Formats: sequence, structure tokens, C-alpha cells
Amino acid sequence: MENQETADWQAPPPPEMIKREEPEMSEAATLGNIFFEPGRTFEDLRRKPRFVLAMVVICILTTAYAFGLYYKVGDAGVRQFAAEQIDKNPQAGSMSSEQKANAVNLQMTIGKVARYAWPILMAIILLIGGLLYWAAAKAFGGSGGFLHALSVFVYSSLPPTVVGMIANFVVLALKSADDIDFGASQRGVLHASPAALLDGKSVPVLATLLGTLDLFMIWGWVLAAIGLRITNKLSSTSAWTIVFIFMLIGLLFRVLGAFFSGNPT
Repeated sequence: MENQETADWQAPPPPEMIKREEPEMSEAATLGNIFFEPGRTFEDLRRKPRFVLAMVVICILTTAYAFGLYYKVGDAGVRQFAAEQIDKNPQAGSMSSEQKANAVNLQMTIGKVARYAWPILMAIILLIGGLLYWAAAKAFGGSGGFLHALSVFVYSSLPPTVVGMIANFVVLALKSADDIDFGASQRGVLHASPAALLDGKSVPVLATLLGTLDLFMIWGWVLAAIGLRITNKLSSTSAWTIVFIFMLIGLLFRVLGAFFSGNPT
């Protein structure tokens, strides 16, 4: 019996002989295919997660918009916005004119540094988003790794960002600087939601709540649910639960920001 078992046993093949799933698309091809074949693209990202090129595109477009908005409004317009924000502070009444001027200068400096540092900040945001997706997917029994979750977060953000930023650049070029609310336009001058029908300054919290129905945001949620389901082999219910949880958390922070700043976010 022992000799028979020994004869039947075979050594496992060496690592180089083990068949690995190879991606069908190049990383450049996934940038276009995510728009038209998201399911197939995420299947390919499950075989080999990639995110670098998509992350670079997102960082470039969002940074370009930040600079475009600043130059459209102009230094005077941004300075006026900073002064208005300081005047909303309850302590502004006890500040002298010189202190207010110094506070405005500080805000202008912070804004300038933030614009130049935005590519790094955006990359950090995407990395954190991927980390949160990975933790949530694991909590729901997902089988993917961190790079899978990061790929989902980045690629679900790519189509809404590309289409949204192109549309925003067009509106930014055609719209008069006098008609642009710098505070409300931080996230875009084009609002594809019912919030566009409201005066954001008078009802910032309501405008923020209605802004959740933005078509670009919904597009990103749909892609995220598809990606989490495929790359982590989750059920549709689990994938949508994760997306819904993060949507609520994001909405909470945005509402708080709108409440304290007086600007829709």
C-alpha cells in the first residue's frame, strides 16, 4: 500500500511551470475600454491590477482645472472670496483691518501651495480610497488584494473625471468670470444635478444634498460596484453596500463642510 501511494505521488511543478493568468489588455488599452466595456476591463484588472496611467490622467486633469479656475477668476476674485470667508468667521468682528489682510494673504499662500501640490495630494487621496475599498471588501469576504481595490477606486473615478473635466473646461472657457462663484466652483463649474437649480450660497446644505444626485458621481458608483464585484468576487449586494456606505460617509463630510463654510461642496 505504501509503495503504491509513493508511486502515485507526483512532485508539484516548479514555479515557472505554473500557469498564471495573463492580462488581455495593455494598461493603455484599459484607459479606453473602461468607458465602453467596464465589466471586461475589471476582469482584466482582476488578472493583473494596474492603476498608474489612470492615476496620472486624473491628477493632470484635476490639477489643470484648479489652475484654470484660478486664472479665470483672477487673483482679485480669489482674494475677494478669501476675504468673504474670513468675514463669516464669528471672530472676524474683533480683528483689525491689518489682521484681516494678513489672514487673506495667508489663505492666498495656502491656496497657491495647494494648487502646485495637488498632483501629490490627489495621488494620496486615491491611495487612501483604495485602502478603504480593500478593507471594506475584506470585511465582506472579498478575495482581492490591495492593488485590486486601488485599481477599482482609480478606474471607477477615471471616466467621470475625464468627461466631467472636459465639460468643465468648455464651460469655464465660455462663462464670464463675473458669473463664476469661486467657492461653489471648486468641484466644478458644471453641475449635473438638481443642485444647479438652487442658489448654493443661500442654501448650501440643501445644494450639497441634492448634489449627491450628480450624474457623474452616480456613474462612478456604478463602476465601483461592478469593479468590486468582479475583482473581489463579491455579490452585487455586498459590492453595492460598500459603495453606499462610502457614499453616506462622503456625504456627511460634505454636508458638514457646507454647513460650516456656507458654500456648497
